[in-house]
Amino acid sequence: MPQRRPIGIDDLWKFERIGGLSLSPDGAQAVCSVQSFSMEENKGSSALWLLSTFGGGPRRLTQCGEKDGQAAWSPTGERIAFLARREQQGAKDETAQLYVIAPDGGEARRVSDFAPGIEAFKWFPDGKRIAFAAWVWPELRGTRAQVKAWKEFKARKESAYVTSEAQYRYWDHHVPMGRVAHLHVLDVASGRITDLFEGTDYELSRAEPDANCFDIAPDGRHIVFAHDPGQEKKLDTPRALAELNVRSGRIEPVAHDKGWDMESPRYSPDGTRIAFVAANQGRKHTMPGRLAVLERGGRWRALSEAWDHAVHAPLRWSEDGLAVLFTAEQEARNHLWRFELRSRSATRVVEGGWVQGFDLAAGVLVSAADAMDHPARIHSLRDGEAPRRLERFNDDLLATLKFGAHEDVRFKGAQGDEVQMWLVYPPGFDPRKTYPVLHSIHGGPHAAAADTFHYRWNTHVFAAQGYVVACVNYHGSSGFGHAFLDSITHRWGELELQDVEAATDWLLKKPWADRQRVFASGGSYGGYMVAWMNGHVKPGRYQAYVCHAGCFDWVAMFAEDAYTWFPRELGASYWDDMAKVHAQSPHAFAGRMKTPTLVIHGALDYRVPDGQGLAYYNTLKARGVAARLVWFPDENHWILKPRNSKLWYAEYFDWLKAHDPARRGARKASRKTTSKSVSARR
Repeated sequence: MPQRRPIGIDDLWKFERIGGLSLSPDGAQAVCSVQSFSMEENKGSSALWLLSTFGGGPRRLTQCGEKDGQAAWSPTGERIAFLARREQQGAKDETAQLYVIAPDGGEARRVSDFAPGIEAFKWFPDGKRIAFAAWVWPELRGTRAQVKAWKEFKARKESAYVTSEAQYRYWDHHVPMGRVAHLHVLDVASGRITDLFEGTDYELSRAEPDANCFDIAPDGRHIVFAHDPGQEKKLDTPRALAELNVRSGRIEPVAHDKGWDMESPRYSPDGTRIAFVAANQGRKHTMPGRLAVLERGGRWRALSEAWDHAVHAPLRWSEDGLAVLFTAEQEARNHLWRFELRSRSATRVVEGGWVQGFDLAAGVLVSAADAMDHPARIHSLRDGEAPRRLERFNDDLLATLKFGAHEDVRFKGAQGDEVQMWLVYPPGFDPRKTYPVLHSIHGGPHAAAADTFHYRWNTHVFAAQGYVVACVNYHGSSGFGHAFLDSITHRWGELELQDVEAATDWLLKKPWADRQRVFASGGSYGGYMVAWMNGHVKPGRYQAYVCHAGCFDWVAMFAEDAYTWFPRELGASYWDDMAKVHAQSPHAFAGRMKTPTLVIHGALDYRVPDGQGLAYYNTLKARGVAARLVWFPDENHWILKPRNSKLWYAEYFDWLKAHDPARRGARKASRKTTSKSVSARR
């Protein structure tokens, strides 16, 4: 058996990445997308694969597409629909279109020809129609008018984006100018498309509408959807639910309570109830999503308020209608739960790691879950049977790699509270030796350093370089109860820093920790944290920082896409209380910053605009602090291209090495040895 080796940067891009999971109506087969990458070509491609829930090897279903995804079985089980951009009959798709393919193979057939493109879809129960979301000009009538407008827009010579809207861009792209997201119906046989929102003021979310935004009743007569009821659409406006009569086109509000944000509706198997996720943002903007159920024609109730977990979409009803399945975080893991409606109690069905997706049909449950030491794996589960692994996409590569151990530890942090931290050790870790310590600080802040295989911040790749990696779930992190998450509100930086510092103290008490070789890195809010630390921690405690896409100046952050959200976290808008905002902003403490910092940012980052990184870098340079900038013109908040990712990791490691006292000492010793050797030869 070949000797295992530590995981490297290139290995991350050799893994097959599983996405989108859908079960056949009889539960016998699952379809998923599998994405692979080429470092040489600097791009990825995805194909659909079929997996038998009874065992046996997976079978590749699609061959010709580059990015086949969002696969869904028809209710009859005869076809699988998916989104793709392909070339067929001499015509190449400019935008994503709907295709169908038989599960036994053959050529996929394009069933839509809609120039604006298709964002997400669901089958009608009759298997003859598909509902889909698409961006259209709301003032126009008919598909032909939309196609004409699309062609004219594509042919225009002007490049300006012009708007009067409050929400005009999201994440890394602008909301299509002049367009809104409407629900449509496609007749699969004829290709005929009908805009269900035409002539109304209704629209779906402007933040990348997906298939969780709406659901179709079991009888196919109604569609329930989430929407922003405000006249001016904003990213953080609480959403309401409305129901559309497919035949008449009439739309009726079904759930709209001031302050409650409602999303991800799902009809019960008998169609009499609608489950959805509801968060009481009127009470506080950090309130978690609760499982709620609406009796059609009656009132709705939040059922999981006594259960201190945030409910995540998608929702799936049990086949008997007595329970709802969903994922929810618990102490740095994401499990699949079954929530009993009568007893209002939750039972763990699939344990994380991190459950990435699941589906349920005919008494069969399939789930995809990863963990810190492996990418996503798919299992099926039947009552009375042990879980069955359905694929081995990454086993051969994993068999060549050696991971260090990782463990879940607890320590006393801010306010005397227990704080969770992951430790990831280098391969071959020997507690009798000493090691450098590297903090990897998660973003959010209301997220978590989790038991998941992170491709962009992979802790085992970090540890393979010889570091003991520490991932602190500081106050404000998700998955540890609402009080813990909400504790940092209106005082960002305070408790989180106490937690990170307490973790460093805890680590430095270990005999294997080298106190002269401690580093801290983080992205997004984690980047904010290392910038905050640079202005609040005594220089020399940390040898260097890495700040990726970090928030630096909360006033200038008003350039971001979610600019109405963070003032609620800070407790004020800058024009109302500049002192309060500055008290939580790293830039206000720039005069204290002395620790060398690598600053990384992407120009397409609209969540933390690249001006934040540039301002931080410029500030450090102006102050004479050692700094280096890595700026990607073609990346967003995340570094997603293979070659750019490889460069990101290389710059990250090179920066730490350049400021590692042990490595600097080794280089000086090497230079002295070389100098003596040269002198001797002379």
